[in-house]
Amino acid sequence: MKNLAKASNRTTDKSLKIYTEKELFKKYKETKDMEIRNELINRYLYIGEILSKKYVNRGIEYEDIYQVASLGLIYAIERYDIDKGFEFSSFATPTIIGEIKKHFRDKGWSIRVPRRIQELSKKINITKNTLQQTLQRTPKIKDIAEYLNCTEEEIMEAMEASQVYTPRSLDLTYDNDGEDKDIKMGDLIGVLDKNFDTIENRDFIKRAMEKLNEVEKKVLVDRFFDTKTQIQVATELGVSQMTISRMEKKVIEKMKKELNKSM
Repeated sequence: MKNLAKASNRTTDKSLKIYTEKELFKKYKETKDMEIRNELINRYLYIGEILSKKYVNRGIEYEDIYQVASLGLIYAIERYDIDKGFEFSSFATPTIIGEIKKHFRDKGWSIRVPRRIQELSKKINITKNTLQQTLQRTPKIKDIAEYLNCTEEEIMEAMEASQVYTPRSLDLTYDNDGEDKDIKMGDLIGVLDKNFDTIENRDFIKRAMEKLNEVEKKVLVDRFFDTKTQIQVATELGVSQMTISRMEKKVIEKMKKELNKSM
């Protein structure tokens, strides 16, 4: 879609400029000549430009919106039937707006927020521009709230929600109060606390040990926590090393079963 208007300008036949819009639509309906379509695009691109400007400052670049509007204009030209008596501008406007809104639905809000917040966010953007001219300064939250007859909390909620139109890059940098090195957003995001795994493991072992008898608990603690040898444990319990080896395998099997239940 890039440079759509420029492309159409290059391919337009100068001789077509002598025809009226109605004449061009009739000719295009009969011939489907791309030169005629390009001339119609050039004559009506102003509609896409006007409609695109209504959607600026909503999280998507104007150039992208304008390209979508231009594509919507082409759709309108293709579908327009001059014999039905409608003015083309009246027919094209809802078609172009529909394409822009569809683009916002697909590329806009990255996180779903309530419709009332979305609507309030739109009003806030318009109000900011209005109050900027009226007050000759940047409007405060209090000013916007009074103008829209809302609470300051509602305004702040909508302004925060508007940040989810598009996700911010983790490479986005912030000034570090005069320090040589700026801070990246990724550096400000917390990491998973390693202690969580320790707590989970400790909780699992505690629950699993409840399934063991006293001798099995001793074997588990002595072998895997106190790192005693099988001979040392066997001597303390007055049994053979082979017995400890078998008990050890039995304890491991019980622990595996408990682990599988918890997964």
